[in-house]
Amino acid sequence: MLKSLIAIVIILIFLSLFSSLFFLFKDQGQGRRSVYSLGFRVTMAGLLLILVSYGLYTGELGNTVPWGS
Repeated sequence: MLKSLIAIVIILIFLSLFSSLFFLFKDQGQGRRSVYSLGFRVTMAGLLLILVSYGLYTGELGNTVPWGS
């Protein structure tokens, strides 16, 4: 469940990134839509940090690399 939420948040971050780029070119820097998209992206990045921190704290996410032992 947590991994799917993290994947959804990452997809939303990328969609926000590309929509901000589109609005930046379309509005020629005069509109506020790219600023709103940036705010949404920052919020999603904060949510992603919270989800990853929660996953590491509860043990649902972990480090399984061979050089980490």
